[in-house]
Amino acid sequence: MAKNPSAIRTYFRTAFRWQRGRQMSGYDKMLLLQSLWPLPFDLYILRFLEGAEIAPHVDVVSSGEHYRLNIVIKRALSGGEFICATPIFESDRIKYFRPDACEHSVTRVNKGSRYVISIGWVRSRMRHR
Repeated sequence: MAKNPSAIRTYFRTAFRWQRGRQMSGYDKMLLLQSLWPLPFDLYILRFLEGAEIAPHVDVVSSGEHYRLNIVIKRALSGGEFICATPIFESDRIKYFRPDACEHSVTRVNKGSRYVISIGWVRSRMRHR
């Protein structure tokens, strides 16, 4: 957790509550853990109910390289497939990719629901030059 008091207040105001996902496409997210230092990261549960989908997009970050590890904990009965143009690693349930450098999406959930644990972090470009 960050040392900044306002960041701590924001965390407790938003953590452990379902919120609409950033793409405004029907999925929900619940923040479980977040830190701004020493390595900025977040940990979410993502919920995709019937009809939810995420259109193809790239996530912009202001600096550094964004990495994300998604672990599918419940698959939809139909649909809800993760699509990534160039994943770092991908299996049935594990999706490791660069959302800032790789177009990605989730197909429409046609039946059932899909739940994902999502861990993301931003690595400074200067750190590994």
